[in-house]
Amino acid sequence: MHMVYTVSITSQGQISIPTKVQKKLGIKKPGKAIMRVEAGKMIIESVKDLMELKGSLRTNKKPLSSNKLHEMFGEYLSR
Repeated sequence: MHMVYTVSITSQGQISIPTKVQKKLGIKKPGKAIMRVEAGKMIIESVKDLMELKGSLRTNKKPLSSNKLHEMFGEYLSR
C-alpha cells in the first residue's frame, strides 16, 4: 500500500514531512535524513545512526583520525 501526500514547498525550498510518514519511518526531530535523486525521483531516507551518513556528505576537508574524533567528542561532552 502506497502512502501519497501533497506537501507544500516553501520559498526556501523546504518541505514538511507529514506526521504519519515520520512515525511510520521512525523519524525523530530534530534529526538528519539522506536525500538522493534516482530516475527523476527524490528519495528521502531517515537516518537513525550518524554512521549511516558515512560517505554521503561531500567535503574538501581531510577526514579526522579516530583519535582526534574521540578527543573532540570528549570535549563536546564535557561542555
